[in-house]
Amino acid sequence: MRRVAVELLEPGMIVARSIFDSEGNCLLGAGVTLTDYYIQRLKELGIVSIYVEDDLFDSLGEIKEPISEQTRLETIKEVRKNFQALEANRRINTRHVKKMVDTILDELMSNREVLINLSDIRTYDDYTFSHSCNVCVLSLLTGITLGYNELKLKELGIGALLHDIGKIRVSKELLNKRGELTKNEYAEIKKHAAYGFDILRTYEDIPLLSAHIAFQHHERWDGKGYPRGLNQEQIHEYARIVAVADVYDALLADRPYRSAYSINQAVAILNHMSGLYFEPRILAALVSNVAVYPIGSVVMLNTGEIGVVVDVNRNAPTRPVVRVVFDRRLLRLKNPHEVDLSNLSTVYIARVLTEQDIIHLKSGTFVPQDASDTTQE
Repeated sequence: MRRVAVELLEPGMIVARSIFDSEGNCLLGAGVTLTDYYIQRLKELGIVSIYVEDDLFDSLGEIKEPISEQTRLETIKEVRKNFQALEANRRINTRHVKKMVDTILDELMSNREVLINLSDIRTYDDYTFSHSCNVCVLSLLTGITLGYNELKLKELGIGALLHDIGKIRVSKELLNKRGELTKNEYAEIKKHAAYGFDILRTYEDIPLLSAHIAFQHHERWDGKGYPRGLNQEQIHEYARIVAVADVYDALLADRPYRSAYSINQAVAILNHMSGLYFEPRILAALVSNVAVYPIGSVVMLNTGEIGVVVDVNRNAPTRPVVRVVFDRRLLRLKNPHEVDLSNLSTVYIARVLTEQDIIHLKSGTFVPQDASDTTQE
Protein backbone atom coordinates (compact mmCIF):
# COMPACT_ATOMS: atom_id res chain seq x y z
CA MET A 1 0.00 0.00 0.00
CA ARG A 2 1.00 3.61 -0.31
CA ARG A 3 -0.17 6.96 1.04
CA VAL A 4 -1.89 9.08 -1.62
CA ALA A 5 -3.02 12.70 -1.48
CA VAL A 6 -6.80 13.00 -1.75
CA GLU A 7 -6.57 15.25 -4.81
CA LEU A 8 -4.74 12.42 -6.61
CA LEU A 9 -7.25 9.71 -5.70
CA GLU A 10 -9.23 8.12 -8.51
CA PRO A 11 -12.48 6.09 -8.47
CA GLY A 12 -11.67 2.39 -8.40
CA MET A 13 -8.74 2.68 -5.97
CA ILE A 14 -9.08 0.45 -2.90
CA VAL A 15 -8.67 1.71 0.66
CA ALA A 16 -5.79 -0.17 2.32
CA ARG A 17 -6.10 1.12 5.90
CA SER A 18 -9.31 2.03 7.71
CA ILE A 19 -9.88 5.66 8.66
CA PHE A 20 -11.37 6.47 12.07
CA ASP A 21 -12.49 9.65 13.80
CA SER A 22 -11.54 10.56 17.37
CA GLU A 23 -14.67 8.87 18.75
CA GLY A 24 -13.59 5.55 17.25
CA ASN A 25 -16.12 5.59 14.41
CA CYS A 26 -14.93 4.06 11.13
CA LEU A 27 -15.23 6.71 8.43
CA LEU A 28 -14.04 4.46 5.62
CA GLY A 29 -13.03 0.83 5.97
CA ALA A 30 -10.12 -1.08 4.47
CA GLY A 31 -11.15 -2.88 1.29
CA VAL A 32 -13.69 -0.26 0.21
CA THR A 33 -13.51 0.75 -3.46
CA LEU A 34 -13.38 4.52 -3.83
CA THR A 35 -16.06 6.38 -5.74
CA ASP A 36 -16.37 10.07 -6.63
CA TYR A 37 -18.74 10.44 -3.66
CA TYR A 38 -16.27 8.92 -1.18
CA ILE A 39 -13.43 11.08 -2.48
CA GLN A 40 -15.56 14.21 -2.13
CA ARG A 41 -16.56 13.24 1.43
CA LEU A 42 -12.91 12.75 2.39
CA LYS A 43 -12.22 16.30 1.23
CA GLU A 44 -15.20 17.64 3.18
CA LEU A 45 -13.97 15.89 6.34
CA GLY A 46 -10.60 17.59 6.07
CA ILE A 47 -8.67 14.40 5.26
CA VAL A 48 -5.78 15.19 2.96
CA SER A 49 -4.34 11.73 2.29
CA ILE A 50 -5.16 8.05 2.80
CA TYR A 51 -3.50 4.67 2.31
CA VAL A 52 -4.55 2.75 -0.81
CA GLU A 53 -3.69 -0.66 -2.24
CA ASP A 54 -1.14 -0.64 -5.04
CA ASP A 55 -1.25 -3.11 -7.93
CA LEU A 56 2.25 -2.16 -9.05
CA PHE A 57 3.87 -3.82 -6.05
CA ASP A 58 2.94 -7.09 -4.38
CA SER A 59 0.98 -7.12 -1.13
CA LEU A 60 3.18 -6.55 1.90
CA GLY A 61 0.81 -8.20 4.35
CA GLU A 62 0.09 -6.78 7.79
CA ILE A 63 2.52 -4.14 9.03
CA LYS A 64 3.17 -4.58 12.74
CA GLU A 65 3.15 -1.46 14.91
CA PRO A 66 4.39 -0.91 18.51
CA ILE A 67 0.81 -0.51 19.82
CA SER A 68 -2.41 -2.04 18.51
CA GLU A 69 -4.99 -0.12 16.52
CA GLN A 70 -7.52 -0.77 19.30
CA THR A 71 -5.28 0.80 21.96
CA ARG A 72 -4.52 3.77 19.72
CA LEU A 73 -8.23 4.40 19.08
CA GLU A 74 -9.16 4.00 22.76
CA THR A 75 -6.40 6.43 23.76
CA ILE A 76 -7.52 9.04 21.23
CA LYS A 77 -11.09 8.67 22.46
CA GLU A 78 -9.96 9.10 26.08
CA VAL A 79 -7.99 12.26 25.26
CA ARG A 80 -11.02 13.68 23.48
CA LYS A 81 -13.26 12.94 26.49
CA ASN A 82 -10.91 14.76 28.84
CA PHE A 83 -10.61 17.81 26.60
CA GLN A 84 -14.40 17.94 26.37
CA ALA A 85 -14.76 17.51 30.13
CA LEU A 86 -12.54 20.51 30.82
CA GLU A 87 -14.38 22.57 28.21
CA ALA A 88 -17.58 21.76 30.10
CA ASN A 89 -15.99 22.76 33.43
CA ARG A 90 -15.70 19.15 34.58
CA ARG A 91 -12.57 17.39 35.78
CA ILE A 92 -10.10 15.16 33.96
CA ASN A 93 -10.57 11.45 34.63
CA THR A 94 -7.04 10.88 35.88
CA ARG A 95 -7.69 7.20 36.63
CA HIS A 96 -8.56 6.53 32.98
CA VAL A 97 -5.56 8.57 31.79
CA LYS A 98 -3.20 6.51 33.94
CA LYS A 99 -4.82 3.28 32.75
CA MET A 100 -4.27 4.23 29.09
CA VAL A 101 -0.63 5.09 29.78
CA ASP A 102 -0.18 1.71 31.49
CA THR A 103 -1.75 -0.09 28.52
CA ILE A 104 0.45 1.73 26.00
CA LEU A 105 3.54 1.03 28.10
CA ASP A 106 2.71 -2.68 28.40
CA GLU A 107 2.34 -3.02 24.63
CA LEU A 108 5.52 -1.09 23.90
CA MET A 109 7.51 -3.29 26.27
CA SER A 110 6.08 -6.38 24.54
CA ASN A 111 7.04 -5.10 21.08
CA ARG A 112 10.54 -3.75 21.71
CA GLU A 113 11.89 -4.87 18.32
CA VAL A 114 9.14 -3.16 16.33
CA LEU A 115 9.92 0.18 14.71
CA ILE A 116 7.30 2.82 13.98
CA ASN A 117 6.33 2.39 10.33
CA LEU A 118 3.04 4.14 9.64
CA SER A 119 1.79 7.65 10.29
CA ASP A 120 -1.90 7.85 11.07
CA ILE A 121 -4.63 9.54 9.04
CA ARG A 122 -6.53 12.25 10.93
CA THR A 123 -9.03 14.98 10.21
CA TYR A 124 -8.12 18.59 10.97
CA ASP A 125 -10.62 18.72 13.83
CA ASP A 126 -9.23 15.54 15.42
CA TYR A 127 -5.58 16.53 15.07
CA THR A 128 -4.90 17.39 18.73
CA PHE A 129 -6.35 14.11 20.04
CA SER A 130 -4.39 11.86 17.63
CA HIS A 131 -1.30 14.01 18.15
CA SER A 132 -1.50 13.55 21.93
CA CYS A 133 -1.60 9.77 21.56
CA ASN A 134 1.31 9.71 19.12
CA VAL A 135 3.45 12.01 21.26
CA CYS A 136 2.83 9.72 24.24
CA VAL A 137 3.93 6.64 22.26
CA LEU A 138 7.02 8.36 20.84
CA SER A 139 8.00 9.78 24.23
CA LEU A 140 7.66 6.43 26.00
CA LEU A 141 9.71 4.68 23.31
CA THR A 142 12.39 7.33 23.81
CA GLY A 143 12.26 6.90 27.59
CA ILE A 144 12.62 3.13 27.23
CA THR A 145 15.64 3.64 24.97
CA LEU A 146 17.16 5.96 27.59
CA GLY A 147 16.76 3.25 30.25
CA TYR A 148 13.95 4.82 32.32
CA ASN A 149 12.44 2.77 35.12
CA GLU A 150 8.68 2.16 35.40
CA LEU A 151 8.01 5.16 37.65
CA LYS A 152 9.77 7.59 35.33
CA LEU A 153 8.07 6.11 32.27
CA LYS A 154 4.64 6.59 33.84
CA GLU A 155 5.39 10.19 34.81
CA LEU A 156 6.63 10.82 31.28
CA GLY A 157 3.63 9.09 29.69
CA ILE A 158 1.03 11.04 31.67
CA GLY A 159 2.66 14.36 30.86
CA ALA A 160 3.13 13.46 27.19
CA LEU A 161 -0.49 12.38 26.77
CA LEU A 162 -1.74 15.64 28.33
CA HIS A 163 1.00 17.99 27.07
CA ASP A 164 -1.43 20.02 24.93
CA ILE A 165 -4.31 20.17 27.43
CA GLY A 166 -3.86 23.95 27.67
CA LYS A 167 -5.18 24.28 24.12
CA ILE A 168 -8.72 24.05 25.46
CA ARG A 169 -8.29 27.72 26.41
CA VAL A 170 -7.25 28.73 22.87
CA SER A 171 -9.86 29.19 20.14
CA LYS A 172 -10.14 26.32 17.62
CA GLU A 173 -10.31 28.85 14.79
CA LEU A 174 -6.89 30.13 15.78
CA LEU A 175 -5.42 26.64 16.23
CA ASN A 176 -6.60 25.58 12.74
CA LYS A 177 -5.95 28.85 10.97
CA ARG A 178 -4.70 28.58 7.40
CA GLY A 179 -1.78 30.79 6.55
CA GLU A 180 0.62 32.79 8.65
CA LEU A 181 -0.27 33.87 12.19
CA THR A 182 -0.07 37.50 13.24
CA LYS A 183 2.24 38.42 16.12
CA ASN A 184 -0.74 38.71 18.49
CA GLU A 185 -2.22 35.39 17.32
CA TYR A 186 1.07 33.59 17.87
CA ALA A 187 1.37 35.15 21.32
CA GLU A 188 -2.11 33.80 22.16
CA ILE A 189 -1.27 30.28 21.00
CA LYS A 190 1.96 30.28 23.03
CA LYS A 191 -0.11 30.72 26.19
CA HIS A 192 -1.28 27.09 25.96
CA ALA A 193 1.92 25.91 27.68
CA ALA A 194 1.24 27.94 30.84
CA TYR A 195 -2.48 27.14 30.64
CA GLY A 196 -1.68 23.41 30.61
CA PHE A 197 0.59 23.66 33.63
CA ASP A 198 -2.04 25.65 35.54
CA ILE A 199 -4.63 22.96 34.79
CA LEU A 200 -2.53 19.88 35.59
CA ARG A 201 -0.93 21.13 38.81
CA THR A 202 -4.38 21.35 40.43
CA TYR A 203 -4.64 17.54 40.35
CA GLU A 204 -2.98 15.95 43.37
CA ASP A 205 -2.72 12.54 41.65
CA ILE A 206 -0.90 13.93 38.60
CA PRO A 207 2.85 14.16 39.30
CA LEU A 208 4.14 17.73 39.28
CA LEU A 209 6.89 16.67 36.85
CA SER A 210 4.16 15.52 34.43
CA ALA A 211 2.58 18.97 34.70
CA HIS A 212 5.95 20.56 33.94
CA ILE A 213 5.96 18.74 30.58
CA ALA A 214 2.97 20.83 29.52
CA PHE A 215 4.79 23.95 30.76
CA GLN A 216 8.18 23.27 29.15
CA HIS A 217 7.62 21.29 25.94
CA HIS A 218 8.15 24.40 23.78
CA GLU A 219 11.42 25.41 25.46
CA ARG A 220 14.46 25.06 23.20
CA TRP A 221 17.90 23.57 23.86
CA ASP A 222 19.47 26.91 22.81
CA GLY A 223 17.26 28.95 25.16
CA LYS A 224 15.13 30.60 22.46
CA GLY A 225 11.88 28.79 23.25
CA TYR A 226 8.89 29.72 25.38
CA PRO A 227 7.36 30.50 27.84
CA ARG A 228 10.46 31.13 30.01
CA GLY A 229 13.44 30.87 27.66
CA LEU A 230 15.01 27.96 29.54
CA ASN A 231 18.05 26.26 28.01
CA GLN A 232 19.77 22.89 28.12
CA GLU A 233 19.75 21.32 31.60
CA GLN A 234 17.33 23.98 32.88
CA ILE A 235 14.65 22.15 30.87
CA HIS A 236 13.47 18.98 32.56
CA GLU A 237 14.49 15.88 30.62
CA TYR A 238 10.86 14.75 30.28
CA ALA A 239 10.04 18.01 28.51
CA ARG A 240 13.11 17.68 26.29
CA ILE A 241 11.79 14.28 25.16
CA VAL A 242 8.27 15.53 24.51
CA ALA A 243 9.64 18.52 22.58
CA VAL A 244 11.20 16.20 20.00
CA ALA A 245 8.16 13.90 19.84
CA ASP A 246 5.84 16.91 19.48
CA VAL A 247 7.64 18.34 16.45
CA TYR A 248 8.24 14.95 14.81
CA ASP A 249 4.58 13.97 14.92
CA ALA A 250 3.46 17.44 13.79
CA LEU A 251 5.66 17.12 10.69
CA LEU A 252 3.95 13.82 9.78
CA ALA A 253 0.44 15.28 9.93
CA ASP A 254 -1.55 16.91 7.16
CA ARG A 255 -2.29 20.45 8.35
CA PRO A 256 -4.61 23.15 6.95
CA TYR A 257 -1.58 25.05 5.64
CA ARG A 258 0.57 22.16 4.29
CA SER A 259 0.62 18.45 3.46
CA ALA A 260 2.39 15.90 5.66
CA TYR A 261 6.11 15.33 5.30
CA SER A 262 7.35 11.80 4.69
CA ILE A 263 9.12 10.06 7.56
CA ASN A 264 12.58 10.40 6.04
CA GLN A 265 11.93 14.09 5.33
CA ALA A 266 10.79 14.61 8.94
CA VAL A 267 13.90 12.89 10.30
CA ALA A 268 16.11 15.07 8.07
CA ILE A 269 14.36 18.21 9.38
CA LEU A 270 14.82 17.10 13.00
CA ASN A 271 18.51 16.46 12.39
CA HIS A 272 18.90 20.04 11.16
CA MET A 273 17.26 21.23 14.41
CA SER A 274 19.57 19.16 16.63
CA GLY A 275 21.58 21.24 19.08
CA LEU A 276 19.30 24.23 18.54
CA TYR A 277 15.78 23.09 19.36
CA PHE A 278 16.63 19.65 20.73
CA GLU A 279 19.24 17.88 22.81
CA PRO A 280 21.13 15.67 20.31
CA ARG A 281 21.19 12.66 22.66
CA ILE A 282 17.41 12.64 23.02
CA LEU A 283 16.81 13.18 19.32
CA ALA A 284 19.02 10.18 18.55
CA ALA A 285 17.09 8.06 21.07
CA LEU A 286 13.75 8.91 19.44
CA VAL A 287 14.95 8.40 15.86
CA SER A 288 16.35 4.98 16.80
CA ASN A 289 12.72 3.83 17.16
CA VAL A 290 11.59 5.10 13.75
CA ALA A 291 11.72 3.27 10.44
CA VAL A 292 13.32 6.07 8.42
CA TYR A 293 12.15 4.31 5.25
CA PRO A 294 8.86 2.69 6.31
CA ILE A 295 7.56 -0.57 4.91
CA GLY A 296 5.71 0.23 1.69
CA SER A 297 7.98 3.13 0.68
CA VAL A 298 8.75 3.12 -3.04
CA VAL A 299 12.44 3.93 -3.40
CA MET A 300 15.15 4.38 -5.99
CA LEU A 301 18.53 2.89 -5.21
CA ASN A 302 21.79 4.55 -6.21
CA THR A 303 22.08 1.76 -8.81
CA GLY A 304 19.05 3.20 -10.61
CA GLU A 305 16.83 0.25 -9.65
CA ILE A 306 13.38 0.90 -8.13
CA GLY A 307 11.67 -1.18 -5.49
CA VAL A 308 9.53 -1.22 -2.38
CA VAL A 309 10.67 -1.48 1.24
CA VAL A 310 9.42 -4.80 2.62
CA ASP A 311 11.25 -4.97 5.96
CA VAL A 312 13.32 -2.77 8.26
CA ASN A 313 16.52 -3.35 10.21
CA ARG A 314 16.35 -1.97 13.74
CA ASN A 315 20.13 -1.73 14.01
CA ALA A 316 20.40 0.03 10.63
CA PRO A 317 17.22 2.09 10.12
CA THR A 318 18.48 3.72 6.90
CA ARG A 319 19.27 0.32 5.36
CA PRO A 320 16.04 -1.67 5.03
CA VAL A 321 15.21 -4.72 2.92
CA VAL A 322 14.03 -3.66 -0.55
CA ARG A 323 12.14 -5.77 -3.10
CA VAL A 324 13.53 -4.64 -6.48
CA VAL A 325 10.71 -4.42 -9.03
CA PHE A 326 12.29 -2.33 -11.83
CA ASP A 327 15.81 -2.61 -13.18
CA ARG A 328 18.07 0.37 -13.88
CA ARG A 329 16.51 0.73 -17.36
CA LEU A 330 13.09 1.02 -15.64
CA LEU A 331 11.95 -2.30 -17.09
CA ARG A 332 9.66 -4.28 -14.81
CA LEU A 333 11.26 -7.49 -13.62
CA LYS A 334 9.38 -10.75 -14.17
CA ASN A 335 10.96 -12.10 -10.99
CA PRO A 336 11.47 -9.32 -8.43
CA HIS A 337 14.22 -10.01 -5.90
CA GLU A 338 14.98 -8.72 -2.42
CA VAL A 339 18.16 -7.02 -1.29
CA ASP A 340 19.11 -6.40 2.34
CA LEU A 341 20.89 -3.05 2.27
CA SER A 342 22.41 -3.68 5.70
CA ASN A 343 24.63 -6.28 4.00
CA LEU A 344 25.63 -4.03 1.07
CA SER A 345 28.08 -1.22 1.79
CA THR A 346 27.94 0.39 -1.67
CA VAL A 347 24.20 0.22 -2.36
CA TYR A 348 21.85 2.65 -0.65
CA ILE A 349 18.55 4.47 -1.08
CA ALA A 350 19.06 7.53 -3.28
CA ARG A 351 15.56 8.91 -2.79
CA VAL A 352 11.94 8.09 -2.04
CA LEU A 353 9.57 8.35 -4.98
CA THR A 354 6.72 10.83 -4.64
CA GLU A 355 3.15 10.09 -5.62
CA GLN A 356 3.72 12.01 -8.86
CA ASP A 357 6.81 9.88 -9.54
CA ILE A 358 4.77 6.70 -9.10
CA ILE A 359 2.07 7.97 -11.47
CA HIS A 360 4.75 8.66 -14.09
CA LEU A 361 6.37 5.28 -13.42
CA LYS A 362 3.06 3.54 -14.11
CA SER A 363 2.52 5.51 -17.30
CA GLY A 364 6.06 4.96 -18.54
CA THR A 365 6.95 8.65 -18.40
CA PHE A 366 9.13 8.58 -15.27
CA VAL A 367 12.41 10.47 -15.63
CA PRO A 368 15.01 9.73 -12.91
CA GLN A 369 16.42 12.71 -11.04
CA ASP A 370 19.75 13.17 -9.31
CA ALA A 371 19.95 11.66 -5.86
CA SER A 372 19.17 14.42 -3.39
CA ASP A 373 16.90 12.84 -0.81
CA THR A 374 19.23 10.36 0.84
CA THR A 375 19.44 9.95 4.62
CA GLN A 376 22.77 8.23 5.18
CA GLU A 377 24.21 7.05 8.46
